[in-house]
Amino acid sequence: MNYSLADNGPDAWRWMFGLGVVPSALFLLGVFFLPESPRWQMSKGQLDNAMKTFNKIGGKETAMKLIAGVDHHPQQINQSGNNGLFSKAVRPALLIGVTLAVFQQLCGINVVFNYTSTIFSSVGATLDRQLWETVIIGIVNTLFTLLAMWQVDKLGRKPLIMYGSIVLSVSYLILAVLLRNQAPAAWISVFVLLAIAVYATSLAPVTWVIISEIFPNHIRGKASAFAILCLWGAYFILVFTFPLLAKSLGTYGPFYLYSGICLLGFLFIRYNVKETKGQSLEQLESNFSAH
Repeated sequence: MNYSLADNGPDAWRWMFGLGVVPSALFLLGVFFLPESPRWQMSKGQLDNAMKTFNKIGGKETAMKLIAGVDHHPQQINQSGNNGLFSKAVRPALLIGVTLAVFQQLCGINVVFNYTSTIFSSVGATLDRQLWETVIIGIVNTLFTLLAMWQVDKLGRKPLIMYGSIVLSVSYLILAVLLRNQAPAAWISVFVLLAIAVYATSLAPVTWVIISEIFPNHIRGKASAFAILCLWGAYFILVFTFPLLAKSLGTYGPFYLYSGICLLGFLFIRYNVKETKGQSLEQLESNFSAH
């Protein structure tokens, strides 16, 4: 007997919603094992605790180097940065961080996550097929995010987000053509999953890494929070406007727009984002100040 995801009827969404408790509980449990930032510990005079945290990250030799590097930047630890978020010195990094955060959302991938059923129903896919595609998208996203965690320090940040931007641009263009011509759902699935895999190995994790690295130490917390606020604002705009665009342009129409945004994002990254791989936060700040 064949089992259908749609067999649970109108109450199936309750199970899907309720299962969100599992990852949320695991995340909450993991928070209890997170150490404090060693730079915060040093700012509070907790040098021994900072040494222990650095030691866990990279060993004793690395810990000594990092402690020495932070010691050479005491003013960055002690400044509160209450008035420095939009200062002239911070503004270029803030512009890059906010642009990357907004681009990570306006690149359009969360349309694929949130409107999977709409995309596949537009080419005549059954409800069961739509639900299975949602499940497969989640699996692919998880597996390729793990791959990105393994590769981000080997390949670097900039190459990954550049490759992700340009491949997404091409994938969306092909997907728009397929949707417009009512291609079989199997072909739609290929390019939807390709887009998910590319995003999961590039823009999804790497944007967060870059945002955590590019800001000066004394303003990092506030600047990161502001960039993330802009990120979620862009997310709201994306998911709010897709139904409106799809209604007026067809389901395929918005993907032409997302393809263009990804191309612009590629050009912005190519000319404005610097590689941060293999550098301490203090080295990054020194390079930024010199720049």
